[in-house]
Amino acid sequence: MVAGHRSRDFRERVVWQKAHTLVLDVYKATESFPDRERFGLVAQLRRSAASVPTNIAEGSGRGGGDFSRFCRIALGSASEMQYQLLLARVLDLLSSPDHTQLETRVIEIKRMLSGLIDKVGLNGNPQVACFSADPTDT
Repeated sequence: MVAGHRSRDFRERVVWQKAHTLVLDVYKATESFPDRERFGLVAQLRRSAASVPTNIAEGSGRGGGDFSRFCRIALGSASEMQYQLLLARVLDLLSSPDHTQLETRVIEIKRMLSGLIDKVGLNGNPQVACFSADPTDT
């Protein structure tokens, strides 16, 4: 255990739970994309989506200043996913309702990550941040 870091299971973090559920839904949404996009937009979108909860999990395991850094990486991946969802919509690969629903969730996760980054500060010590069962809490 890192000094000053209380190790908690990343699965207890509400933001991780929401990001994980979003990954599963992105996988479902991209199943209907054409085969020509299998190694293009499908792979990129799935990778950026999976990167969000992956980085939250890794940062939770490392603690210290690394936690804040991994949350910032997750935030960047969420922004990448947001653009890729827009691209899928513009290319008519994703319906407008599906795009709106997925993008709304990405924006919520980005807000939660930003709030978490503010809470932990530059030293990255998560303390009890982001372990609430309250869905409005980070």
